[in-house]
Amino acid sequence: MSEATPDMFDLTGETAVVVGAGIGGLGARAAQELSRRGANVVLADHPGRADDLAASAATLAGPCSTATCDVTSEDDVSALMAHAVATFGGLDVVVNCAGAMLRKEFDQTTVEDFERLLRVNTLGNWLLARAAGVQMLAAPPARGGRIVLMSTVYAERVGPIPESAYYASKAGVVNVTRALAQELGPHDVRVNCLAPGVFYPTGMTAALDETPDRLEWFAARTMLGRNGDPDHDFTGPLVFLSTPASSFVTGQVLYVDGGWSAW
Repeated sequence: MSEATPDMFDLTGETAVVVGAGIGGLGARAAQELSRRGANVVLADHPGRADDLAASAATLAGPCSTATCDVTSEDDVSALMAHAVATFGGLDVVVNCAGAMLRKEFDQTTVEDFERLLRVNTLGNWLLARAAGVQMLAAPPARGGRIVLMSTVYAERVGPIPESAYYASKAGVVNVTRALAQELGPHDVRVNCLAPGVFYPTGMTAALDETPDRLEWFAARTMLGRNGDPDHDFTGPLVFLSTPASSFVTGQVLYVDGGWSAW
């Protein structure tokens, strides 16, 4: 009798850290799906979102732990990875959905505004990936790991909303992904990036309720004629990059945007 084919999307016994996992956002969906796939999940978010984090943890199917983390703090990020290893005995997957947005015209954006976006979105992704890589390299050689960072369709274009600091900070995540994939690849640690289009509704896009014409504009930009559904369109690509199914994929940006970036 032949052996059963392994499930390439199975995470049973593995440990996943999801940052930006407070209820209401894409991070919460990521945590739920990785848990459903069998992973032990550490959910993390900014200290100001501790209540949202607890609500998100209550929706998980399996073992989990929570921790607060400011992604711009080296100490917080290192402590988060150490917490995952101490709690579940290893670190296999890290997903960063934490991010900040600033909708301001260029002449109203201060230097402090710009620097804050760079710190949260660009530096935060680098710090998390660096700390994850250090922990993954400390594991037995065969273990490897997967790191999934988050950019946006705006990594290579701009939209109708004035937010130059946001566009710049998210574009930087793309080359952070490629650079760390190069360095960590020889150790079987893969680094990839998801670049979503507009997913509605989430905590970040809920304000579009007030401008339905803009929401329609976003939908019209896609080849599918609609915006992303957070409950159905995000988790598939996320699971692909977080599991052995993508074992020969690294340094890539996967646009999950309904074809917007292909126009």
